[in-house]
Amino acid sequence: MPRPNSRDPETDPAAFLGDELARARDAAGFKSQQALADDLGFDRSVIGKAETGERPPTPDVLVAWCKACDLDYEHFGRMATLARRADGPIPRWFETWLAAETQAAILRYWSPIIVPALFHTAAYARALLLAAQTDTSDEAIGALVEAKLDRATILDRADPPEVVALIDELVLRRLVGSPETMDEQLRHVAELSGLAYVSVQVVPTAVGATAGLSGDISLASVDGTADVLHTDAVPEGHTAESRSQVRAAAVAFERIRQYALPHAQSRELILKVAEEQWNV
Repeated sequence: MPRPNSRDPETDPAAFLGDELARARDAAGFKSQQALADDLGFDRSVIGKAETGERPPTPDVLVAWCKACDLDYEHFGRMATLARRADGPIPRWFETWLAAETQAAILRYWSPIIVPALFHTAAYARALLLAAQTDTSDEAIGALVEAKLDRATILDRADPPEVVALIDELVLRRLVGSPETMDEQLRHVAELSGLAYVSVQVVPTAVGATAGLSGDISLASVDGTADVLHTDAVPEGHTAESRSQVRAAAVAFERIRQYALPHAQSRELILKVAEEQWNV
């Protein structure tokens, strides 16, 4: 039978969606969450969290679920969109990635456009948010900046994750905010790269085309569960737990990495750009 939902389906769209998905799973003959997870190729926790309303299914999960249980994807897609609407400063659609990032043992980032979010300073984050948000009030932007900076607290844990960040050289040279903001941001990245568990490698522009020019990659490896992939987009990013998508992203990451400068040389370049281009 479907797993009981601890949230209120009458007031929580994610809980309502979870109840409907649980009923559909049971009606389709999948009498346990594990049975459906095995059929779809996902970890059981993905099914469990969707059914309890803790975490609405990502698009790839929902597509596979609807196909396996013969559901109307358009209908369930609308419910999923409602369930992922913003709930405070953090939108529901981003919660899947945040949970994975928080629990990860290893994090891998490829950033061709901006500095990885985990490394943002307050000024850099604010400049990015002011350019992207419709509500640019001090209260709204302040809440988003605080939420973004909270992500970096995982680096201060007693058991921090291993972090490998690949950054395109153009990221170092792209003005975000003011020259002072860029100088502070690059020096902050260089400082973090001095931590034993943080590796930052720059991919020189002279390399030309790489496997990552089509967009960013964020990969979280969590002990005991499948890896999670997140890519950013407008207006919503995309978080995937599909084994095939995660595998393809991991392959692309390694293909990019082969062109990156070594750790120490990357740190020297970051500080050089900060000093010569932004410390004016």
